Formats: sequence, structure tokens, C-alpha cells
Amino acid sequence: MSRITLVIHGGAGTITRKSMTPEKEKAYKDKLNEALQVGYAVLKKGGSSLDAVEATIRIMEDSPLFNAGKGAVFTNAGKNELDASIMDGKTLKAGAIAGVTTIKNPISTARMVMEKSEHVLMTGKGAEQFAKEKGAEIVDPSYFYTEQRYQQLQKIKQEEKTQLDHSEDKGSLDEEQSIFEGKKFGTVGAVALDQFGNLAAATSTGGMTNKRYGRVGDSPIIGAGTYADNQTCAVSATGHGEYFIRAVVAYDVAALMAYKGLSVKEAADEVVMKKLVKMGGEGGIIALDKNGNIAMPFNSEGMYRGYIKADGTSEVLIYK
Repeated sequence: MSRITLVIHGGAGTITRKSMTPEKEKAYKDKLNEALQVGYAVLKKGGSSLDAVEATIRIMEDSPLFNAGKGAVFTNAGKNELDASIMDGKTLKAGAIAGVTTIKNPISTARMVMEKSEHVLMTGKGAEQFAKEKGAEIVDPSYFYTEQRYQQLQKIKQEEKTQLDHSEDKGSLDEEQSIFEGKKFGTVGAVALDQFGNLAAATSTGGMTNKRYGRVGDSPIIGAGTYADNQTCAVSATGHGEYFIRAVVAYDVAALMAYKGLSVKEAADEVVMKKLVKMGGEGGIIALDKNGNIAMPFNSEGMYRGYIKADGTSEVLIYK
């Protein structure tokens, strides 16, 4: 019991004090705290790390504040496409779904893929059919519509007319929008250690605003956006997914611990603050080792993040 720990993130990106109103800051902190308390309650009752990360992520998926579930961003075609993954550090089993539009809580379906199918990753219509057959809650795509996210898409489309498609101009979104990390990032994640010493990791996202043609980022890719192994650590990532896939970020942290004997903090810093920075990849991760040691490095302006320890002490942070 003494080691139970839960760490969460609600996305990384251009999150600065000057772009945050006191009301908005409070809303984020309250929701992050709620998510932590829900997951902590599961662990405290003797629940598994898998149960804890799933319950935690569902709270964030149901909140319009985060780019996952209800608050998902819009694709170029004006849809909300969701991705999620979960991994069990004890068995190295994993489940993931990508490009779904009707599943209320993608993280729960990702877990069904892990536990009720022989597969790891299902996409699109097939994943939705599987979810329906397994009794997941199905909603009309309009459930994911939020006015703020829709306006974000319109704004970015407008800007595209005046600048090249692949522009990395971070200053183009006004401050009100940038707080929603609308351009590139925004994902929710959780990693947990339960009383049995088992680690689990989970990640859920609405992807990238204005993404094209069925684009899938790192969140549902095991080893990139999510990884868990009882021998080393559990990791959930948030950031510019293309870079996280190419750098195999989540697995790389575990590998540095396994092969080089680095601590979770050393390994996480090596990957996020050095390797990713060198490649030009922006974002961050949360990582947790089997002894309850935590790392939450990010190379962006900010990252919504928090943790809660066995004795109930917790902290929620936003800025550098």
C-alpha cells in the first residue's frame, strides 16, 4: 500500500501564465484534482493500476477542458476523431483504438481490445463495431462538438489561406485559443502503481486540430505515446505526435532504464529534454517507476500535470 502512486497529464503546449485567466486556471486545476482523487480512490481500495488509469482518464475524457473525448479538437473535415491506448506493466499486454468518432470513452474500448480480443490496435469503423458488440457506450458524433474547438478550427483554416500549410508559427493563435493548445498538442494521460507493485499507463486524445486524411499520432501507438513494464516504468506522452512516434519516446525511456541503468528521472530527461529537442519535437511525458519515483519533464511552455502519493499528498502544476 505504501507505494501506490498516480501521475496524470492533461496535455502540453503553449500554456503560459499571461494567457490564463484565474477562472480558467482554477477550472483546469479543479478537474485535474478530481481526476487524481478518482484514480487514488481506486488504488486506495486495493484496485489495480489498470482500473485506476482507466477511471482517471474517463474523468478527463468527459471534460470539455481537454483534447480527449468530449473536448476533442476538429479535423480538417470538421469531425472529431479519437485515439487511445492502455498497457499493463505486469503482462505487457496492450490495447488501442484510433480514428473513432462515436465511442464516448475511448480509453475503455482500448482496454476491451486488450482484454477481449487477440489484437492490440483497432481503427475506425472496425473499432466502433467492436466497441458496440462489447457494450461500450456509443454516442452520436455531435456529442463531441464544443463551440470553442470548432472556432479554433475555423481560425486555423482562415490562417492557412494566408500562410503555408506546414507553418510552425506558434504565435498565430491568439492567447485565448493558445490556452487550449489548439495547434499541435493536447492529450490526457495517466500512469499508476498499485499495492501489488504493478504499473499501468494510459493515454487518450482528439489528435491535432485541422489534421488531415485519417492522421494518427503517437497516443494509440504502443512504445511511442504509451508504455508500461513492471521491470522499468510506465509512461504516457503528450506533444507533437509525429516526433514521438519517430523517437519511440515511451519505450526509449524504459529501454534507457533497462539497458543503461538510468533512473526514471534521468531516462525521461534524456529523451524529452535532449533527444526530442534535437529533433525539434515539442511536448512532455509523465513517467513512474516500480518504486513510486516520478518524472514529469516537458520542453514546451507548459504541461497540465499532477500526482498523488500513497499518503494522499498531491500536487497539480501547469507552468514551468
